[in-house]
Amino acid sequence: MKTMNDLLFGFTEHLKVRNYSLKSITAYCQHLQGFFAYLKEAGVTDIKRVTRDMLKAYQLRITEHGGPRCSSYTIATISVKVRAVKRFFEYLEQSNQILLNPAEHIKEPKKETRLPRAVLTEEEARKLLDAPNLSTLFGIRDRTIMEVLYSTGVRLAELLGLTIYDCDLQGGLLRVKGKFSKDRVVPLGRYAIRFLKEYITRVRPRLTRNNKAVRTLFVNYLGEPLSAMAVQIMIRKYTKEAGVKKHVTPHVFRHTFATQLVRNGADITAVQKMLGHKDLRVTHLYTKVAGVEVKKTHSKHHPREKDKAAKEELKPPAVKHFRRD
Repeated sequence: MKTMNDLLFGFTEHLKVRNYSLKSITAYCQHLQGFFAYLKEAGVTDIKRVTRDMLKAYQLRITEHGGPRCSSYTIATISVKVRAVKRFFEYLEQSNQILLNPAEHIKEPKKETRLPRAVLTEEEARKLLDAPNLSTLFGIRDRTIMEVLYSTGVRLAELLGLTIYDCDLQGGLLRVKGKFSKDRVVPLGRYAIRFLKEYITRVRPRLTRNNKAVRTLFVNYLGEPLSAMAVQIMIRKYTKEAGVKKHVTPHVFRHTFATQLVRNGADITAVQKMLGHKDLRVTHLYTKVAGVEVKKTHSKHHPREKDKAAKEELKPPAVKHFRRD
């Protein structure tokens, strides 16, 4: 009989073959370790003895973690924990290590449909993009990174996964390796093209002079692939320098990209394709954000809204006599 660790190793290799990201694999493994601890506590050492009722009890345990009325886990965390168990049992069933999948009908909790917390205005975006010092190599690199984020709406992991072969500057296109190996092509704006040309021809060769074999598009001073932390710190630094009061992360550029496209009348399915969303309902969230912004603009700038008389509760003149024809 295989041990839990043996099964976990096989599952990890399965995820690698399926091209799951290292971040997802690590998260799944960590959550499964917690699930295995629950099974050990229940006295279950054989995975074939796990039942649907046991999984429901485990889901209840993590849902009520920290108390029955107040779980210390967010809905998103609970969803990932449940998803890790579901994917694990799917793997066991597909590899014929179990006959029946007890997790088949276990459902993830319904996710909260929250609107993006921060979206940049056009003025804020311009200030942020203008913050890097373009007389330095890293200033040009950093400006290029922000221009690409703002122009394409790619995720941070997708940005860091870009290679020099993914840029079609003549055609103005960028090939993006999305989630679960779902590649897509997104258009590049003229500013992003301009700075990519400058970065690729003048900056990147100098940064990679001692590491010419690297093919990753964005690199650090050693010519090695740039880390997610480095990009996050960089954006935080320029946000402060630009005087933007919002909490700006790489993902805020994605929210801003989508919101501004929708606000300016872009087709929602086209935005979905550019963002790489599997579900159109996720993209529709940006129509709500755009609606809020449009309402604010209307209230602030429409002459009728600015008219003091219009703000008063006006009543139609009283009609004393109503003639019925």
